[in-house]
Amino acid sequence: MAIRNIREDGDEILRKKCKTVEVVDEKIKQLVDDMLETMYKFNGVGLAAPQVGVLKRVVVIDIDDGKGPYVLINPEIIKEKGEQEVEEGCLSFPNQFAKIIRPAEVTVKALDRDGKEYKIKAKELLAQAISHEVDHLNGILFVDKIIPGTLEVVKN
Repeated sequence: MAIRNIREDGDEILRKKCKTVEVVDEKIKQLVDDMLETMYKFNGVGLAAPQVGVLKRVVVIDIDDGKGPYVLINPEIIKEKGEQEVEEGCLSFPNQFAKIIRPAEVTVKALDRDGKEYKIKAKELLAQAISHEVDHLNGILFVDKIIPGTLEVVKN
């Protein structure tokens, strides 16, 4: 496992659409392991492959619910329900936080670390994290969805 560099605001890779993972091989498993280690190192809730410079549809999430970490390869949100106003930040936008509207519930279909398909019905924080990370795979960033006037930049 290795800590990878997190791409930050202004890096053009964050605006690119990711490619589907054709085969969950050792290279993808290594990417997943590195992403988890990187996410934990920087105290993140989620991390998408483009944030570490890889244009593949791979996401890791751990909301500290005792069920994670969640590994989502080729995630596809197949159902959304309701909406919630949430405070959000992003490892690619250090020290920036804002309010966003996200779905209150999502159902997502994905492959796990072993390439097996599964579904998650997620609510609240997990729904928020999945929506945020799937957006990354499509080149959409949380700053694109900010409720006007809610952006806060926290000084270190």
